[in-house]
Amino acid sequence: MNTAIKLKSTRYERRKKHIRKKISGSPERYRLTVTRSLTNISAQIIDDVAMQTLVSASSLEKQIKDVVASGKKTKTEISVLVGTLLAERAVAKNIQKVAFDRNGFLYHGRVKALADSARNAGLEF
Repeated sequence: MNTAIKLKSTRYERRKKHIRKKISGSPERYRLTVTRSLTNISAQIIDDVAMQTLVSASSLEKQIKDVVASGKKTKTEISVLVGTLLAERAVAKNIQKVAFDRNGFLYHGRVKALADSARNAGLEF
């Protein structure tokens, strides 16, 4: 493995552990975690006590892909759609408060867009 790639993944894991040791999803305040790749983004609301995913949304879902296919969307605009969809599903399941877990990613760009859209759609964190 290339040393630059190894160093990058080591730093990512360190950031992820640093964040994760402070955040836990309980029945009072579930954990909203974000995962992003170069092309896609997904988010889940997790109950860590029951070890169960309660709500999820992804840019790979048919509902999002149909909107994206209708016109050219940037990755940030797609993140906004995923955040809004996740928040709507959470509110439908009577989940209002969550703890935001950025999962080692910087709170910038697509991650921030997803978080802001989830807040605007009704989630509190």
